[in-house]
Amino acid sequence: MPRQNRVTPFGDIIATESRGLLFGNRGVLHDDEGRLVRAWQVCRWIACLLEFKSRRRPLMRPGRFTELFFLDEATALAAGHRPCAECRRADFLRFREAWMGLHPDGSHRVDDIDRVMQAERIDTRGSKRLYQVRLEDLPDGAMVAHGDQAWLVLGEELLPWSPSGYGGERKARGRGTVMLLTPPSIVGILRSGYEPLIHPTARDR
Repeated sequence: MPRQNRVTPFGDIIATESRGLLFGNRGVLHDDEGRLVRAWQVCRWIACLLEFKSRRRPLMRPGRFTELFFLDEATALAAGHRPCAECRRADFLRFREAWMGLHPDGSHRVDDIDRVMQAERIDTRGSKRLYQVRLEDLPDGAMVAHGDQAWLVLGEELLPWSPSGYGGERKARGRGTVMLLTPPSIVGILRSGYEPLIHPTARDR
């Protein structure tokens, strides 16, 4: 039976047998039996490499952070995770440089960045924060919602997200108002030229 450790673009944590391209964490979310008891614990939500310096760790050890997995970086960004400053140092530095361009009067300290991101991804009730935006204004790599379905913006298309990739019928991007999943500051970073890792099924035709 698959563990409940896969993150959707909505930030929800589900159980699925599908593998992802990245893993990360947002604190200790499970109890001693490996059951999820909270959606997040800390403001530091990160997305990491699957392999780094040959490190290995059992999943969901009691009292240790909960290992979460993402289809790709576009998914992680939509959920509100940023690049890890250790295993993805170059990506983190590009991300932070773009962040400071968007927030020139803000702090460059990672803890302060994480606090701003927390306010953008979680509302006062602890739920995923959504934003009403114009579809034509969004850069590639952003994700939007139509009901319970998440869609990746890529070129002139919207690609339907699933735990195993971007399958199903694609839609023409078009114009109009949509609900944005990716936090606004991260959209700004994508717009500045940051290119996220996207699952290869997005390129399939």
